[in-house]
This record gives sequence, C-alpha cells and structure tokens, in this order.
Amino acid sequence: MSTMSALTPLFLSLTPRDEAWSKLRDYIEPGPRATRAVPLLDAAGQVLARDVASPADLPGFARSTMDGYAVRAADTFGASDALPALLTVAGEVHMGQAAQMELPRHSCVRTATGAMLPAGADAVVMVELTEKLDSKTIAVLRAVAPGENVVAADEDVACGETILRSGRWLRAHDIAALGAIGVSEVEVSAGPRVGIISTGDELVGVGDTPAPGQVRDMNSYALYAAASLAGARPEIFGIVRDDYDVLVQAMRECLSSVDMLIVSGGSSIGARDFTRQAIDALGRPGVLVHGVAVKPGKPTILAVANGVPVFGLPGHPVSCLTIFRLFVEPAIDRWMGAEPRRREMAARMGANVASAAGREEYVSVKIALRNGQVWADPVFGKSALISGLVRAAAVARIPAGSEGVQEGDTVAVLAWGDCGGE
Repeated sequence: MSTMSALTPLFLSLTPRDEAWSKLRDYIEPGPRATRAVPLLDAAGQVLARDVASPADLPGFARSTMDGYAVRAADTFGASDALPALLTVAGEVHMGQAAQMELPRHSCVRTATGAMLPAGADAVVMVELTEKLDSKTIAVLRAVAPGENVVAADEDVACGETILRSGRWLRAHDIAALGAIGVSEVEVSAGPRVGIISTGDELVGVGDTPAPGQVRDMNSYALYAAASLAGARPEIFGIVRDDYDVLVQAMRECLSSVDMLIVSGGSSIGARDFTRQAIDALGRPGVLVHGVAVKPGKPTILAVANGVPVFGLPGHPVSCLTIFRLFVEPAIDRWMGAEPRRREMAARMGANVASAAGREEYVSVKIALRNGQVWADPVFGKSALISGLVRAAAVARIPAGSEGVQEGDTVAVLAWGDCGGE
C-alpha cells in the first residue's frame, strides 16, 4: 500500500500575497551566499557581491569642461565688454598631454574640453567670451569664478570613496565607471542552484510526440529560462509520475544538490494532487503556505526543507510563471543579496475587466503607446490557450479589494521582460 493512502487530505486556505512572502522570506538568509570573480566585460547584468571603492582620485587631475583658455580667475575679475581683461597666451595644452608648466600671473593657456589644467589655473574662460587681439594676447570679455568650467582632480570620485554598493545589478553605465577607476575584474553573486521537477502522468518530454491525453512538459523549460534570467543556476531533474513515494524520493535526491527546489504541478486539492504532503515530508519546518490569495496561482505551496526553500507551483503555464515572478524571483534576489528589481510600471487599462473581490488578480496584457500614454490591453481568451503566453508582454495587477477595473483606470503592470508595445 502506498504511503499516501494513510494521509488525510489537506485543503488549502488562502494567504494574502504579502503575508505569504513574509513567511518565506524569514527563512532565507540574505546573500550574497556564493560569489565568483568575473572579467569586467562579463559583468553586465550580474549582481555585485562586494562594495567597490576607487583606488585613486578621478579624474586624477584638474581638467577643462570647455574649449577655451585656462586662467587664474582673479586675473579676470571685473572684466566686461567695455573693459576686458588682457591676458598673455603662454601656450596650449592638448588632450592627453600633461600640463608641465605653472601658469604665470595675467596669462592664460589655450585648452580643449577634457584637457589638463596647468598648475596655478583655477578656471576656464569659454572661447566665445574672448577676442584674439594678436598671436600672444586675448581680451576676456566676462569674469569667471574659481572652479568655473573646471573639474577638480577628485571632484568625480575621491580616492577611497565607494563608487558602487553590493547588491547592485550592474548596467553598462556601471561597467563604464568601473573601467574608469581601473577595475578589470569584479566579484559577483553566483546565484542559487535551482532544481526543477515537473509532475504528472500526462507529461512527456518536449522532443516526444504526445499520445492522446498527453502534453509536452513546457513548464520545465519555462522555469529554466525564468530562473536563468533571474540570475540563478537552474537544472532540470525531469518528469516524475503521479506516485507519492516516487515524488518524495525524487525531491530528496534533488535537495542534496540544490539551494532551491521548484516542483511544477500537483499543488491543488484534487484526489491525485499530493505534492503538498510530499513536500511537507522533506524536512522541517515544512509547508509554510498552501494557497495564496492570487489569481492565477491560488494552489501555490511555499515551504522550507532543512534550510532549502521549496516552491510548489501550479501546472498551468501562465499561473506557473506568474507565481515564479511573485515568489521565486524575490527569493533568488534575497539569496544573492540583490537590490529588489523594479519591474512595475503604471499603465491605463485598455478595456473593462471584472474581478472577484478577495484575491489579487493578474491579467495578461499587451503594452501599447497611444497619444503619449502607456496602455495595457487585456489578452482575452481561454486560460489554457498557449497562444496567450506569447501574445502577453506583462500582467496587470487588480487589487484584492476591487471588483474589477474600468477602461482608462490606472493599474500597476508587471513586465515579463522587454515590455515593448505593438
């Protein structure tokens, strides 16, 4: 007799999304939990694992921000069109050259944007505010203040100053800043190892031809892609048939080599859906939440087995990916010590959408730009249709206390990725 036959069915009770996440979050120690060194050219899109301080002043020398003349500001005080200050041109400094002279009083040096200022110079007069009187003399038509049109040697970044904090998702702009201070390698979070198991007698591999009543296991591939994009290191552990003992054994084997485990399918309260009991048998504290007040995704399971977060996700692909975004992705971020992702945007709903009060509802939408405003157009159709997956660019959130939204109402939209419009 199967071990499952002795178990009493457990019915799910719905927990609000924020409360459900709070219960799980407390069991996930903030990261970074594992790190690796990567060349700067491979660091974009990674999570910085350690603060980075500048080893030197930046730019390291006083430089001009304008084409013009480097001057001692005091030599221009009182200058005007009617009574210009006359300065002797003592030379010129080109980009990339060291300024090896000290600027004499009542003199100037021709300089280009970005060029080094000679010692003694503390301002730059724009070339437009000067007149060339002869090859050695210019007239300055407006006074400049000390520091005007100049970047000081440590004005950009001072030596020892923290330029980037740990947890930052590195952008191209950050790579530029790291390159500017001479950093060629950075330490980033390695991301958690995430195991993926799909359950169900109806599932076959994506390379197999389904028999009548069977479907291909798309969820494993969708979750692998989502986990990879989230910065994790996913691994697919295959399809497990609907047998309690087999599922428990498969999950236990998986737990020994992963930091998180996702089980797709079998999380509802049907007669053969026993994933909740199987997860609860893996270790303490066991199941924390079974049933979240969201639609789609109500039968979600959140658990921890001896320190390893375990997620029981619905088998429906849209529900599965929605719950991944709401719970698994934040768990990955916390494990890596990453800053929370900012994926939400405000949009106006493109049609009336009804909703049952009591559960947050996530409606698949397309994104469009009309008359300078962002619109979220619902993707209507039966929930089981796979075509809806590729048509949707995001999901719009309808609050739990609402009975729907009207066309033109502002809603929060959670993008799947590139939220480009049609």
